[in-house]
Amino acid sequence: MKTKILRHTFISVGVLFILARLLAAGTSDGVLDFNDTSLGSSPVIITFDAPGAGTGAMQGTLAFAINQAGTIAGDFFTPSPVTRGYVRGSDGTFIEFDAPGGGTGPYQGTFVEAMDDSAGAITGFTRDSSDVFHGYVRSPSGAFTTFDAPGAGTGQFQGTEGDNINATGMITGNYVDSSNVNHGFVGAANGTITAFDAPGAGTGPGQGTFVSSVDCLTDAGATVGEYLDASNVYHGFLRVPDGTITAFDAPGAGTGPNQGTQCLGINETGTILGIYIDSSNVNHGFEHAPNGTFTFINVSGAGTGPGQGTLPENINASGAITGYYIDSSDVNHGFLSTPDGAITTFDAPGAGTGPGQGTISACNNAADAVTGFYLDSNNTWHGFMRAAPRAQPTPRPRPTPPPRP
Repeated sequence: MKTKILRHTFISVGVLFILARLLAAGTSDGVLDFNDTSLGSSPVIITFDAPGAGTGAMQGTLAFAINQAGTIAGDFFTPSPVTRGYVRGSDGTFIEFDAPGGGTGPYQGTFVEAMDDSAGAITGFTRDSSDVFHGYVRSPSGAFTTFDAPGAGTGQFQGTEGDNINATGMITGNYVDSSNVNHGFVGAANGTITAFDAPGAGTGPGQGTFVSSVDCLTDAGATVGEYLDASNVYHGFLRVPDGTITAFDAPGAGTGPNQGTQCLGINETGTILGIYIDSSNVNHGFEHAPNGTFTFINVSGAGTGPGQGTLPENINASGAITGYYIDSSDVNHGFLSTPDGAITTFDAPGAGTGPGQGTISACNNAADAVTGFYLDSNNTWHGFMRAAPRAQPTPRPRPTPPPRP
């Protein structure tokens, strides 16, 4: 299982799979660091629930991606609880869908991983009645194509998941083989699938190469993720279009089991976003520029205990970043960071304030509209959309007074 909102321990084993992907050698020419300096007032936050979403604990609506048009994609748990996908238009209308082959048992069904930023094609995976995973693509018109990576296992919790899709129809993702080892893959628009393994990736159960989801693939075909080595330490990687893979570690990353460096996004300029887990198991955000420079992201208010800290999730073309932080009480809060490093924090209305509850920001589009989800005090999920900041009007020039006689 991979990461994209990795980290917390959720209650149900069935939910653990979906939330492991939500909840799962460069050089540094210099290290910069910025922290937030103000908490500013938040724009309007709209909360929403898919019409068929359950209202019990570990049920509800999750939102993962928002494109340029303001369309949101995600999935939801029904009262059963079966998992279904949805698309929410910018006008608030919902289209719910089920990819072919999804099971109808608890936490089986259709999972959404990513949406093309322009046309709106979606990729993800189904969990079938035997708990095997299969990739799919949903076209903007609603047509489905399913696929399995060569070498993917067919046992329980093995198989294929699509994690990213770009404007050319390329897909990246990962698969779990029959030995429970993870591998990355690139799927061309013509259906050809090429598997890859990051150098140094472990070959034991649960180890290997993981491609992160949502916005971890550029239109040119560069993709990012992490690999878990034989000592169960994470290392980040960048795979460029010609197949060359470069691994790197953020300064300060721990070297113990389940510590290290994870990549969670890449924008069209080649800036990589991620986290590192230090030797005390605290999370810290980072940007890794194409020239190798690291910039650290630490939100004031983030806790400093194990499993706490700052967890950025997405970076757009301008370099604005969204994500969340976990405070000293293990409550989640969203944040948005502008390219100059100023950070605004926010909480969705109705977000719970108990451990593991709160607001998780998942994706920001080019206009900095943000989508994500929150866990309420009853441990039910709800989606949200935080409106893009309004542009300030340009002041009218004052008329020049006539010259004095």
